[in-house]
Formats: sequence, structure tokens, C-alpha cells
Amino acid sequence: MSAPIFSNHGCRLNAYETEAMRELAEGAGIENAVIVNTCAVTAEAVRKAKQDIRKLRRKNPNAKVIVTGCAAQTDPEAFAAMEEVDTVIGNSEKMEASTWSALAGDFGTEPVQVNDIMSVTETAGHLIDGFGTRSRAYVQVQNGCDHRCTFCIIPYGRGNSRSVPAGVVVDQIKRLVDKGFNEVVLTGVDMTSWGADLPGEPRLGDLVMRILKLVPDLPRLRISSIDSIEVDEALMQAIATEPRLMPHLHLSLQHGDDLILKRMKRRHLRDDAIRFTEEARALRPDMTFGADIIAGFPTETDAHFENSLKLVEECGLTWLHVFPYSIRPGTPAAKMPQVHGGAIKERAKRLRDAGDVAVERHLAAQVGQTHQVLMENTRMGRTAQFAEVRFESDQPVGHIIPTMIASADDQQLFAA
Repeated sequence: MSAPIFSNHGCRLNAYETEAMRELAEGAGIENAVIVNTCAVTAEAVRKAKQDIRKLRRKNPNAKVIVTGCAAQTDPEAFAAMEEVDTVIGNSEKMEASTWSALAGDFGTEPVQVNDIMSVTETAGHLIDGFGTRSRAYVQVQNGCDHRCTFCIIPYGRGNSRSVPAGVVVDQIKRLVDKGFNEVVLTGVDMTSWGADLPGEPRLGDLVMRILKLVPDLPRLRISSIDSIEVDEALMQAIATEPRLMPHLHLSLQHGDDLILKRMKRRHLRDDAIRFTEEARALRPDMTFGADIIAGFPTETDAHFENSLKLVEECGLTWLHVFPYSIRPGTPAAKMPQVHGGAIKERAKRLRDAGDVAVERHLAAQVGQTHQVLMENTRMGRTAQFAEVRFESDQPVGHIIPTMIASADDQQLFAA
């Protein structure tokens, strides 16, 4: 019998949970199975998940196919109806050892095991000691989201916000450092809501400062996507005073026009985004920003879109994640007047082009500078700002190498 095959779709949190499921499935003795961890962030993500399921079934005709993740949580019937699928399990169920023990015993019972994700009040006790490369580990500190942006289906796949207690996070990071990891990335669905459900209601900045204080041997701490309007004073202090906190923040901006932001039910306006990036860069001049931006949100006019395009320059954004808007059934935005598909595609391309120009400009500015580069493999590493650096000779994986930048192209840097 063969070990289970895992296929992951979507965010870093999904990838983290896929590794946790691998441990749970192997611990339960699951064999000859394919597990697909789906994403629901866009209609395209759901389509790709279904395509992957069909492909994996063709390659593994005798294996049991188990589907889970956000798309399975939000629309379990659609996946259960696929002839390729044997079992559908929810986002809460996938993190429970009892689920995998039952699956190992009998695949024939309960083909759909998806409960009400809104009833989940705690993060599952599935913390694993890192995953990914030998250089960088990811630690889940939060799950779920209490906000209800009009375009987003994710709260219905992840449930309400739940936080991992700071002591648990610190202990895990200590173990990761002891194992030789030189960089830890904090991950979650709505990172800046961390702590709201914990005693005393600590904030994300409190967690960051506590980690840096209690794990002095951790060389690099990185934060995944944040909502800039919810950044607290302690996090701003960390940005200003803690060189071990990496100078790269990915912002959940979504748009650059105030009316569209209101229709999205976002909690910030364009001036808030601009002010935050200016303040953060004043505290940390080498700070770089990435951002999520949606092109073609319902009712978006050319003028609205131009405000998003201008935001790339006004916020000094470098790394863009551009999402062409796609209807998510069940969300308020699905009922709004839609933008023509051709216009969405064209606007997304213009945003990506603007992002490409910003990246090229940032990389060109690094030539002649020395960076501390964390090696991801023998010939490639990343700067503190997450720019990719290529080397002509082998370097030790997982080590941080002081590196002079000799040249750059439009996608990466090259070591001297």
C-alpha cells in the first residue's frame, strides 16, 4: 500500500494545514488515498481544484479521494456530486485526529463530514513544528475572520476569528530555532485581529514584541498579510526598533477608490492606506510593501480603477497580488451590477504591468548594496524585503549570507 498523496491549493495557511493533515493521516495509518485541500478565494481557484481532483483520480484510479479546504467547506455538495470524490470533510474536521482514524477504518461511512464552521470557537491543536524549506518555517497564529467584506467567501470557509495563545506560539518558535530555522513567518486569515478573543485582548504587535524578546536567537521574523487600518502601536514600535522584524509587509488593500472600498465594506479609505505606508517607511526607510488589489469589482468605473492604479505609486507598492474580480455565490457583491469580463481582464493586466514596473525599479535600486540573504536553495536566496537573489556558486541552504548585489533584471537580483 502507498502513502497518501496530498495536493494543496491556495494560501500559506492552507499549506501549513496540509502538512498538519499529513501528520494526522500518517498517524492514523491512512494508505492509498489522495487528499486535496481546496481554496475558495476566487471562482478560478474552485475550478482549478476540481480540475486537479479529476487529474489525480485519473492518475490514481484505485485510491480513495478525500476533498477538504475552504471550497469544500462552503459548497460540500458540489464536490460530493463529483464522481471522482469519495469523501468530503470540512475545515474543522480535517484538523481532528478522530476524523482520520475513522477514515482509516471505513471510507464507506458519511461521505460528507462538514459541520457549521461558525460554531468553532478555538484553533485546533494541530500545531506542527514548521514546514516548507530548510530555511523558513511558517507558524499559524490565527484562523477565521470576523469581518464580512462583500466580495469574500472566506469567513464562511474559515469561521470566526480564533487566536493561538502567545505562549503556545513562543514555545513553537523556540523549537523551530532549536531545529536550525533562521526565519519564521507568522500566518493567519486576518492577522491583525489576533488576540481579540484572548484574555486581556492583546494585539498583534504585543505578540511580535513578545516573540522577539523571548526568542532572542531567532534571526528573522516575518509577518504575512495584514490589514493596515488595524495595525496597533506596539507593531509600529516593532517596525521602528526591531531589525529582526523583516522590512516587508503585505497589505490587504483591495482597492484605491473610496466609494468602491465602501461598497466592499472595507474599514479603511485610500488616505488611510497612503498614511500608513508613509508612516511605516518613515520609521523604517528600507520597508517594502506588497498588496492585494481587486480589478473589476462590481460598479467599478474607469475613474474608480484609475484610483487603484494611482495607489501603486502613492503607497509605493512593490509586490502586487492582482485578483480579477470573480463572483462568489452567496456574497453581497454577487448581486451588484457586474463589470464586463473584458474590462476586468484589461484592468488586471494594467495593474500587473504597474506592479512589474515597481518591482523592476526596486530591484535596480539594490545594485551595489549589501543585503543579508537567506538561502532557500544552493543558488537562490531572498533579501529581508523578499527580493530573490541568484548566486553563481553553491551556498549553504538555510544560512544568512551577507551579499553584495552586482546586477538585476526585471525579476531578480544577482550576487557579486
